[in-house]
Amino acid sequence: MNWYVVTENLGQYAAGARLTLLLTVVSLLLAFCLAVPLAFARNSADRRISGAVQVYTTLFRGTPLLVQLFLIYFGLAQFGWLRASILWPWLSSPLVCAILTFVLNSGAYTTEIFAGGLRAIPKGEVEAARACGFSPLQAARRILIPAMLTRALPLYGNEVIMMLHATSLASTVTLLEVTGVARNLTLNYYIQLEPYAAAALIYLGLTAVLVGGFQILEARHARYLRLRR
Repeated sequence: MNWYVVTENLGQYAAGARLTLLLTVVSLLLAFCLAVPLAFARNSADRRISGAVQVYTTLFRGTPLLVQLFLIYFGLAQFGWLRASILWPWLSSPLVCAILTFVLNSGAYTTEIFAGGLRAIPKGEVEAARACGFSPLQAARRILIPAMLTRALPLYGNEVIMMLHATSLASTVTLLEVTGVARNLTLNYYIQLEPYAAAALIYLGLTAVLVGGFQILEARHARYLRLRR
């Protein structure tokens, strides 16, 4: 066992963990902002609106994330007009392409999770908001969105953890997050077990923190849902 390779490169793992957290947090925040309005659109009575959102969610939920990443990172370069545009300095960056892919993918899953949370809200809560004279925007902000998030919390917690793990694919486009660091060490030192075992322990620790955090959130904000059953 060559664990000295890991101990001598702890600084690289720390930098990789910071990049992993950056990818996870930024992607989830942007995906959240995308998914909230799309969840309402997904439940729209207008079939054209709900159908358009369904096409988006089906496309990104029905294809592998790695394929999506390759299509965005390698595929966009095939368009000359895009390479000549002011967007190319951004879209040629592996970091931007990775975040864009993760946002679109996580946004699709989160949209369906939140849309399900909206459908689970009792009609009485919606009618109560109308009876109080709330506008649609006020009802959404004060009643629907908080109730949606509470009901979607367990599933959304799973999506957050899956997004954390999915950031490992960023190593395929040259980003040195945790998995990228482990892969570099295997190439430089010709060993396989120790670098990836260390990466697995880092992911395990981060996952444990997320699981504990969501358990606390559920205990504080979603306990009443279990008591009503």
